[in-house]
Amino acid sequence: MLLRLAVPEDLDDLLDVQQEGAQRALAHIFPQDTHPFPRDEILARWAAEIGDPGIEAYVIEHEGRISGFAATRGDELLHFGTAVAGWGTGLAARAHDEILKRLAASGVTVARLRVFEENHRAIRFYAKLGWQATAARTRTSFPPHPVLVGYARPLPQRAVAQS
Repeated sequence: MLLRLAVPEDLDDLLDVQQEGAQRALAHIFPQDTHPFPRDEILARWAAEIGDPGIEAYVIEHEGRISGFAATRGDELLHFGTAVAGWGTGLAARAHDEILKRLAASGVTVARLRVFEENHRAIRFYAKLGWQATAARTRTSFPPHPVLVGYARPLPQRAVAQS
């Protein structure tokens, strides 16, 4: 199994993975000289989400180490990312598919997510996996408050046996 529920003991490794990826992929959105990765705020958010019964917070384990993270709430993929060392290996696509299977198994028929409008790498990834942009637009709470674009993807449902 690629995903397991996150526990508080995972936070340091999870944050290391998230911080490296964010600094690499989002530096054009969050310039590190003026808007460095807000590790303390992200740590507090993850700690709260791990303890929230309405959120499924996961770590992605690969080769015996935490190599990514994900969190879902209802029909929404809140967070998703893999370690920079795993980029381009197919790890993200496999973890993504496992997350969608879990959402579908919980009864979700259309999954939603938000991605930074200027995160072109993530947008290409989600588009390749069947996500479609929606009209939803919001701004993140983190300065400089870039735009988040909504995406949705129908999930396959199990056929119900007919009698």
